Amino acid sequence: MSDDRREVASADETAALIERMAAAVWAGRRPGSPFYLVGVRTRGAALAERLGQELSHIGGDTIAVGAVDITLYRDDLGEGRRWPVLRGTEIPFAVDEAEIILVDDVLFTGRTIRAAMNAICDLGRPGRIRLAVLVDRGHRELPIEPEVVGLKLATGRHDRVRVRLRPLDPADEIVHVGADPAHGPTSPERRPSP
Repeated sequence: MSDDRREVASADETAALIERMAAAVWAGRRPGSPFYLVGVRTRGAALAERLGQELSHIGGDTIAVGAVDITLYRDDLGEGRRWPVLRGTEIPFAVDEAEIILVDDVLFTGRTIRAAMNAICDLGRPGRIRLAVLVDRGHRELPIEPEVVGLKLATGRHDRVRVRLRPLDPADEIVHVGADPAHGPTSPERRPSP
């Protein structure tokens, strides 16, 4: 990669984005329905925890948070040379008839979200699924659009968006890394490594 690295959001700016996302999630909820957050592992799960904390401050009650591992639901599972690493799905509540806020750090092609919805629907029939993402970088391959977005970021298809979130990382940060034109486009990853 080249040195074409640009900080998109600092720690304070990222925290402010998460606060605004929580307010938007709360404003769009259906009162009276069970209401849960499910984060896509790895940083989507960390973001869901952070949103859950913010929502608890807004609503006054603890919001249950789960995590989904999409590894076995990926449509490119047989293409890799390495064995997949399973991190486990942990959803400690019934999804039937519940309002599920599906949370991820970066929305790219939409394939990760499709896999996550399939994994959740294998556990039951949610009443509603809403999508909340910290960064929407475009380049969709499936007709999936988020309801709540922290920020929209124009990127090249072969660029990278690196999100760092506490407590997984030392500090919050969103960075845009441009593809190195001297080496041509790198093979596109469906998800950045944790």
